[in-house]
Amino acid sequence: HAAYVNNLNVTEEKYHEALAKGDVTAQIALQPALRFNGGGHINHSIFWTNLSPNGGGEPKGELLEAIKRDFGSFEKFKEKLTAVTVGIQGSGWGWLGFNKEQGRLQIAACANQDPLQGTTGLIP
Repeated sequence: HAAYVNNLNVTEEKYHEALAKGDVTAQIALQPALRFNGGGHINHSIFWTNLSPNGGGEPKGELLEAIKRDFGSFEKFKEKLTAVTVGIQGSGWGWLGFNKEQGRLQIAACANQDPLQGTTGLIP
């Protein structure tokens, strides 16, 4: 995770230099590094926040009710998340996100380090 943060900091410095110089070509060339390292930082921050020594198992409360509403059951949710995540070729992430416009949970896959919200609009 530290490598994503360090590389993001370096890329942001280069990007700000390009902005100050009005160098649009350099700004465009830096976009993939910003997306990869910024996404890596965001994705891993979410991952570490949600990882816990006592994690796992069926959720409770509002989250469980939303999962049942949008997927039918916790088991069906796990099956769909597994199917979507296994379908990722190479590296990537399987996500449960909230679609604010539709008011429902959705499962999405993002390639490489592409962040969920910036790629799909879903809220992690």
